[in-house]
Amino acid sequence: MTRLKNPDTSALSCRAKVVCPHDRGAILAEAGKSDPHAVRFRAFVSYSHADAAIAQRLHRKIETYQLPRRLQSDSKTSKNNGRLGRIFRDREDLPAAEDLSESVKRALAGSQVLVVICSPEARESIWVAKEIALFRALHPDRPVLAALVRGEPEEAFPAALLNGAEPLAADLRKEGDGWRLGFLKVIAGIADVPLDALVQRDAARRIRRVMAVTGGTLVALLAMIGMTMFAIQSRNEAQHQQAEAEGLVEYMLTDLRSELKGVGRLDVMTKVNERAMDYYDDQDDLSNMSPESLERRARILHAMGEDDEKRGDLDKALAKFTEAHRVTETLLAIDPDNPDRIFGHAQSEYWVGRIYELRRQWRLASSRYHAYSNAAEKLIAIRPDKPDYFMERGWGFLNLGILEFKSRSNDGLGRHNFEQAIAWMGKAAEKRPQDSAVLKEIGNAYAWLADSYYLDGDWNRYLAARQRELEAKERWLAVDSKSTAAQYAVGKAKFAIAVGRRKLGHEDDAKKLFNDANIIIAKLVALDPTNREWAEMARKIQYQISGNREIKL
Repeated sequence: MTRLKNPDTSALSCRAKVVCPHDRGAILAEAGKSDPHAVRFRAFVSYSHADAAIAQRLHRKIETYQLPRRLQSDSKTSKNNGRLGRIFRDREDLPAAEDLSESVKRALAGSQVLVVICSPEARESIWVAKEIALFRALHPDRPVLAALVRGEPEEAFPAALLNGAEPLAADLRKEGDGWRLGFLKVIAGIADVPLDALVQRDAARRIRRVMAVTGGTLVALLAMIGMTMFAIQSRNEAQHQQAEAEGLVEYMLTDLRSELKGVGRLDVMTKVNERAMDYYDDQDDLSNMSPESLERRARILHAMGEDDEKRGDLDKALAKFTEAHRVTETLLAIDPDNPDRIFGHAQSEYWVGRIYELRRQWRLASSRYHAYSNAAEKLIAIRPDKPDYFMERGWGFLNLGILEFKSRSNDGLGRHNFEQAIAWMGKAAEKRPQDSAVLKEIGNAYAWLADSYYLDGDWNRYLAARQRELEAKERWLAVDSKSTAAQYAVGKAKFAIAVGRRKLGHEDDAKKLFNDANIIIAKLVALDPTNREWAEMARKIQYQISGNREIKL
């Protein structure tokens, strides 16, 4: 769950008031909390009436959601078969009223969590502001969750939300977390459970449902894709059926794939990948396909190729990425100034380059990575203020730096490119200071920079870069404290700094950092003893703690 901080509270026109105990008691009594029969709600959903449809959908989904059995910690949830309980959503529309209705006040008094649906309309709504202010006055220690549905945070978060304690934020926009992950962040905040555990349990549950329902039909469904064009006589109807069939394939290879990836079950998708690839291999003439169909084809090929790359099957991965490259190149030729087309083709350039990098074919990889970097530069020229494009530019430099580092193609070992990557990602961080993905990538770029100094034996600069890495990853952990990936990143960074301290003879500092890292990694290993990466890091730390002086990163 993301914690959103207000970068400039002085600019806000509305400020939360400090409520003394006497005033708070009066508010509680007025709101009905002193009434022992007052209705109790697990959460109160506050929203602008412009967002009524989204609020209704979120309300229904929360009330019907069942927590996985192993996460049902409190007795009320267990007795309700994993359901969170009643959720209050104000259905009244009182444009002429001067204050909140008594039913709303009672509901706020009896709610454990406040969920604010954030949009430009919500920011302007006096009712949303009043509900936030009253809830915080009544319950200063209870969580407030912000669900972003439209607009950027600075134009969608109500001023009252940014006063006082930091709200927990979930980005339900398509370009953010997306509905599924954003919804799970809201559930995690309401139920007070770790997001990582909830995502894995939810994905596992969805997999069981999918496999139970579709176990014998996946092959038949995919076979229908190939039969569609022959079975439908009308061209328009055929195109419609084709889009539906491709949409099914895209779901299975994108959304479903993400859930399978979370629980380590990509093996389930092997046969689906192969049948889908057979279907697309038959579509040689791209000129007869709509741009939407071509875009879908490219996204699916990227997903399939990434799965092959993770399994180590580089030949199959390259075949899919090369085909995706042909698709996105065709799209770009049709509309060369369209940023979506430029972005899509840039992803193809990256993935083809990635396979060449893994094959240690440095010259071919360099050509693709330069093409990717040039595409990112074009995107910046089109939208010089967009943080997503800042990150693309940063990744462009990072890819080239990694290639120089691995190939040892220059004396700087990629340092210039790593520094450029950090600079561009830093620009994105200025726009999105609480974006965990940005902070993570900045930390990774500093780690590569540190490794370049490690190879040169420049331990002082190595330590300086590692310290910056640690700072970025600690900020990531502060934003997403329940993320096991962030915890591991911080533990690993502390270990790397300890190695440098020991090399320079700062033994006391090194021992403290090794111990700090050991505490973090040991907790993670206890949480999941099957995680090989965590177990290997724990082994390395114990090797150093035991008194060995041989440096092993």
